[in-house]
Amino acid sequence: MTPAPDWVKTPSKEEQEWSFMQRKAMILVGMVGAALALSACDRNKQPQLLNVKSNQEGGPDEFAVLPNKPLTLPDNYNALPAPTKGGSNRTDVTPLQDAVVALGGNPNAGISDGALVNHASRFGVTPNIRTALATEDLEFRRKNDGRLLERLFNVNVYFKAYRKQSLDQYAELERLRRLGVRTNSAPPEGYE
Repeated sequence: MTPAPDWVKTPSKEEQEWSFMQRKAMILVGMVGAALALSACDRNKQPQLLNVKSNQEGGPDEFAVLPNKPLTLPDNYNALPAPTKGGSNRTDVTPLQDAVVALGGNPNAGISDGALVNHASRFGVTPNIRTALATEDLEFRRKNDGRLLERLFNVNVYFKAYRKQSLDQYAELERLRRLGVRTNSAPPEGYE
């Protein structure tokens, strides 16, 4: 093997190490870029606009905890019905029957929503409204799913996506007050 001519400079050990570090850094940047590109490609999943972090898996269901009616002593303990698994309880909340009693009706006469449904559908109904709304909403959520980094880091983009459809609550409150409608008190605008 012949030695290299004088005009060819051989890199020093430090330069060789620096070149090796540069190659490693370029490979790492390329891998991160490929991961970002691949994460943006999965667009067939359901868009998550409201990314709420919870420290409990599943978390408590606030709708599962209902205030029950107060406990009362029965007049005759022998007249109590036998307990049935999954059956109703005397302290269970019965809002429909309670509303009928409050309005002076008979709760045992049976409650039917037929008249309400007939009145609401007097101008016609769309038979597949649920599927039509579901597909429209899915398309809307896909269009407003956030930018790449927002999706990558699960940023909450729900309020930004639905901003044009939201009600200005303070303007509505003032409108109702000008009309003389009694309203509940509300925190001042900008109060967090």
